[in-house]
Amino acid sequence: MPFGGFINALPPGVFILVHLVAFLIGAYFAYQSFRAGAATFGWGFTLYALAEIFYITYHLDITVVLFAHTLAEVLDLLAFIVLFVGISQTALAARRVRA
Repeated sequence: MPFGGFINALPPGVFILVHLVAFLIGAYFAYQSFRAGAATFGWGFTLYALAEIFYITYHLDITVVLFAHTLAEVLDLLAFIVLFVGISQTALAARRVRA
């Protein structure tokens, strides 16, 4: 048995719950970011939340694992890029103000 095979003993609801909580966290941060006027962060967290929805589609038997996982990973990668752009912009803006 491959390492981690024991996880298959857990019911699908556990995985749905984990991804649902992650989605809610991402959606909350997206909402707060947009509300604070930090649109770049808002879009980054929105992409992360969408990735979690794709993970859930596999556990609901809507998609196959490779399809859902690939789309979710692409969205996660885009989310990280957007968030790092936002962090860089914020840091550079703060540096300009001090200069």
